[in-house]
Formats: sequence, C-alpha cells, structure tokens
Amino acid sequence: MSASENYDFDDVSVVMGTYNEAAAIESVLDSIDEATDGAAETVCVDGSSDRTAEIAREHGARVIEQEPQGYGVAVARALRAADRPVIVTTDCDGTYPMDALPEFLDAINDGADVVSGDRLYHGAATMPPFNRLGNHTFAVLASVLLGERVHDTTTGMRAYRQEVIEDIEWTENTGLSAELLIRPLARGYDVQERPIEYGERLGETTLDPLSGGKDIARSILTVGLDERRR
Repeated sequence: MSASENYDFDDVSVVMGTYNEAAAIESVLDSIDEATDGAAETVCVDGSSDRTAEIAREHGARVIEQEPQGYGVAVARALRAADRPVIVTTDCDGTYPMDALPEFLDAINDGADVVSGDRLYHGAATMPPFNRLGNHTFAVLASVLLGERVHDTTTGMRAYRQEVIEDIEWTENTGLSAELLIRPLARGYDVQERPIEYGERLGETTLDPLSGGKDIARSILTVGLDERRR
C-alpha cells in the first residue's frame, strides 16, 4: 500500500461462516452496519437448516450456500469470495465487538498486515472455563513453535490485507482460525494482536470442545512444524 493510500469502510468486506445462527445473525449484521455506517460488504457462507440465510439476505448480506463441511471450509470460501482490499473475519454468534472495527481498520491503515482480536486479555469471563483453558494452552503451544509470544490463536475476529489471504495456501478446517494467525506470523507479516471484549453467545454452539480442541491442537502442531521447515 502506498503511503498516501488510506482505506475506509467502502474497502472492507466482513465475512463469516454461518450455521443455524438465526438467533444472532440479525444482531450481528446490525452491529456491522452501525460500526461501518453501512459501507462494509458482508459475506456469509451458509449451510443452515434454519432461517439464517433468509435473514442475512433480507439484511443485504451476500449469501453463498453450500453443504455443511466444517468451520474452515466455510470461512475459507468466504475469504475467497470477498473482493475488497481489507477482509475482516468474525463469528456469527454475537460474541465479537463490531464497534472495534474502526480501530482494526486504523491499524491496517497504519501499516499492519493482520490485526487479531485478543479475547483473553480482559479475561473472557463469558467463555466456558474449559474453552478458556484450552485457548490459553493453544497460545502457549503456538508461542513455543513460533518462538514469539502469541496470546489468542483461535479468535474469530481479525482484519487482513487481501494480499495476505491470497499469498498463502490455507489447509486446515477446524483449526483454520489458528492457521490464519500462525502462517502470517511465521512468514514475517506485520501481525498485531489487540485486546477485545468477548460477549455472551447468542444461540447454541455446535462445536464439541473435546473433539474440536483436539483438532485445533493438531492443526497448530501441523502448521507450526510446516512453517518451521519452510
């Protein structure tokens, strides 16, 4: 990006994978509109059996429907579908503070390649204790593999320059959120972690913490070792 170039929300796509999030989707999209004055593009990759896709379309989001194949498959499809130079990922459960989007965009304009929301900085009191322990463990594992301190490997809220997304081949599914942080860090991109508040989830979770945690830990090991061999 040239020194004189400055992105605004007309340059931002907010993307998410959605699965049976009818209880939260409208609130999340309203929050995005409020934070971006309705300028950001929203893209949902949806495999729901409820009214999530219908509600999202009514709200003006671009919806791409596909059979449910897991978190990473949906988010990777959403990332590829975004066509603006700054791409923000979020989860569609109401836990992430969309009012932090201006701060994330400011950091991109100041030179960051990736801005990653650190849920654990403020304690993440609304997160189930087992999940919170797991996320601290993932961060320690990633830090050891990378040789630098990582605070929250699996946050769903990040902003990326589009070229970062295009330059890297993404391989993981359940562990994609960790991969989306680890590979840019290992390759020398300017990655900034910023504290964010983490809210109460709207609707029911579909991720089993035990099997999901095992998959995420495997992904961190696989990706971290792969990057060390590069």
